[in-house]
Amino acid sequence: MLNHIRHLLIGSPLSSAHAGETRLDKVRALASLSPDALASVAYANQEIYLGLLVAGAAGLLRATELALVITGLLAVLALSYMQTIAAYPSGGGSYTVARDNLGELPGLVAAAALLLDYVLNAAVSLTAGVAAIASAFPALWPYRIALSLLLLLFITLINLRGIREAGTAMIVPVYLFLVIYLGLIAYGIGVALIQGPGVFPAVIPQPAELTTGVGLAPVTLFLLLRTFASGATALTGVEAISNAVPIFKPVESDNARRTMAAMAVLMGILFLGTIGLTQYLAVVAGAEETILSALARRLFGSGPVYYLVQAATLLVLIVAANTSFTDFPRVVSLLARDAFLPRQLRAVGDRLVFSNGIVLLAALAGLLIVIFQGDTHLLIPLFAVGAFLAFTLSQSGMVVHWWRERGRRWRAKAAMNGLGALATGVALLVIGAGKFTAGAWIVILLIPLIVWLFRSIRAHYAEVGRQLRLHEAAPPVGCHVPARIVMPVAGVHRGVIAALDYACSIADDVTAIFVELEPGTAEPLRARWTAAGLDRVARLVTVPSPYRSLLGPFLDELDRMDDAGDGPPVSVLIPEFVPAKWWHFLLHNQTALPLKWALIYRRHRHGRSRVVIDVPFYLDR
Repeated sequence: MLNHIRHLLIGSPLSSAHAGETRLDKVRALASLSPDALASVAYANQEIYLGLLVAGAAGLLRATELALVITGLLAVLALSYMQTIAAYPSGGGSYTVARDNLGELPGLVAAAALLLDYVLNAAVSLTAGVAAIASAFPALWPYRIALSLLLLLFITLINLRGIREAGTAMIVPVYLFLVIYLGLIAYGIGVALIQGPGVFPAVIPQPAELTTGVGLAPVTLFLLLRTFASGATALTGVEAISNAVPIFKPVESDNARRTMAAMAVLMGILFLGTIGLTQYLAVVAGAEETILSALARRLFGSGPVYYLVQAATLLVLIVAANTSFTDFPRVVSLLARDAFLPRQLRAVGDRLVFSNGIVLLAALAGLLIVIFQGDTHLLIPLFAVGAFLAFTLSQSGMVVHWWRERGRRWRAKAAMNGLGALATGVALLVIGAGKFTAGAWIVILLIPLIVWLFRSIRAHYAEVGRQLRLHEAAPPVGCHVPARIVMPVAGVHRGVIAALDYACSIADDVTAIFVELEPGTAEPLRARWTAAGLDRVARLVTVPSPYRSLLGPFLDELDRMDDAGDGPPVSVLIPEFVPAKWWHFLLHNQTALPLKWALIYRRHRHGRSRVVIDVPFYLDR
């Protein structure tokens, strides 16, 4: 039944031979890898508006200047990552580039920063999407957490179905968003030319989270830098295409570079266009409304077109999380390949995607949504630090790469990546300082902890390998001493008979142990044991349990038997009946499972291995 449900939700398994068919063309790749960057205009514009709003109209008049600076940084990043794509056609993510060129530690720092960025992107995109639709329907504000988690489940299932299916599902929301917002910008320019510039009101209503009761703040350099730190979240997701070059159709690097260029141009138009119109038309938002909602309402009123804009914003923000679901599993698979994360994360699932990585991302993003109460404004300060740290390490690594390669035009290429490293490094310092007390300190603390976790996992795998490795010739294998079998019993039934039959086939010394949980139950069991003739094949030992515990008395009796005998440790054979239907398990006392755990994870005090054998007895339907 569980298999049927899984196949219904995510589809039937795909053969490895179909791996090439799951690659994406430029149209699907743009839809799959760019929604994070394109949709960032929703929350980046909002953060710039909130950051400048504390200074009133004087602050809001500086919005376009900040947008120009951020767009210039976007251009530098796009050109730099286009070079990264050419140099690393197998996928030049920040982890790969930094590890290859700067060393293991910088690579792990980049990986930690990138993983945090992807988790935060998924949480921010979904909560921002819910905020967009709640702006149109204020009654939904109290249900932001539940709605965000529901959307997270939806996007997770789509990605578990496969890369191609996810890319196809993204086409309609992404291109609908582009058509509507490019149309909004064109229409807004027409309105601006006809009506002329607007004038901000003398008193602008402020959202509750910005109300300080101390009046307007002055427009200072610190205010502008702090607002830049918030608005720079627009650049998160720019590196996504360079991480996922292998999912493109051939020629992979050429298609990836063209897609990167298209994404950068579209993103620049959307970002500058919406912020420029907001400032020129003097648009202000209500207490429970986003600035993009206010811009759409200013241009189209509260009619059907306004609701279409909000729906498009919601859809693209939902699918913006898809960038994380595409790249996060790939990064963790590379880390797992290098033994810095559990090896299960490198496994490809039934639908030729890294299913374990997708599920891990969904769990972490859901945890963030719950902890931060579905509030985008609380999540944003954590957002850009990881992204810009990864940007800086990746671009610095590319400078070293060109220095080592010294190929054609290497100086110009190194200069471009050097400019990218310098620009993102300065932005990182501004973001870290400007948002430190607002929550960036959490990310700055988490990154070293994650790097420590990576190294601890690597050390564990190295130690396991050391203990399992055969340094010399394999030791002799043979049955030197006959086995001794002990089996726990709770009664006399067909399951016990089948287990005894198997025990006697592999050992001459078989003992059954009955733990007397209720006083007076041992003697009746012994009588049934003898009446069934089982005393001729196995001794029955009864152990009292004054505290009604099964595990403690049973394990103590095993230790006593080990100490009393000269042979190998006692092997434990556990009879277990298996019900016909899955829900029948709920009707039975599942003592076999904790008993197996206790036996496997409780080290033998003499340092020897204890064998645990499970003998299932299947009940008929």
